[in-house]
Amino acid sequence: MSDSPWFLRFLRGDATPPRTSGPKIIAHVCNDRGGRGKGFVPALSRRRPEPEQEHRSWHHGRAGDDFGLGAVRPVPVSPDVRVADVVAQHGVRRGSGGPPIRYRASDTCPSRLAEHALEPATTVHMPHSGCGRAGEHWERVQPLVEERLSSQGVHVTVYDTD
Repeated sequence: MSDSPWFLRFLRGDATPPRTSGPKIIAHVCNDRGGRGKGFVPALSRRRPEPEQEHRSWHHGRAGDDFGLGAVRPVPVSPDVRVADVVAQHGVRRGSGGPPIRYRASDTCPSRLAEHALEPATTVHMPHSGCGRAGEHWERVQPLVEERLSSQGVHVTVYDTD
């Protein structure tokens, strides 16, 4: 944990280049089907291709690993940056079951992300996760981020591009 007084802050801008020093995790919601072509991911993949390659390998091996709803996997992309796939979306389209976001996974993932972020001075950076194509509403995500990350001493920055 750093000496900074904030635990959850909001900034306008792009989450792909985090605006702090020290160890960082860029977290984003992804789906359980292995696709990565919409939302925040294309911008992230243009800057950092390693997580997409790792995600595809992780998805391919899903029968023998932990890939699935509720899973979190950080991928190192530089000495001080990891990109974390947060699997909280079932499929990619809204259907009769509602939006693709899965609330149980949305509830589980922040705690799992916190396990990776509790190293000294690691900060988490994310877009309004799950609130775009996944169909989630920030009013439901923010309390989870506050309870599972910020209250554990993890400093979180949420970026808004609108």
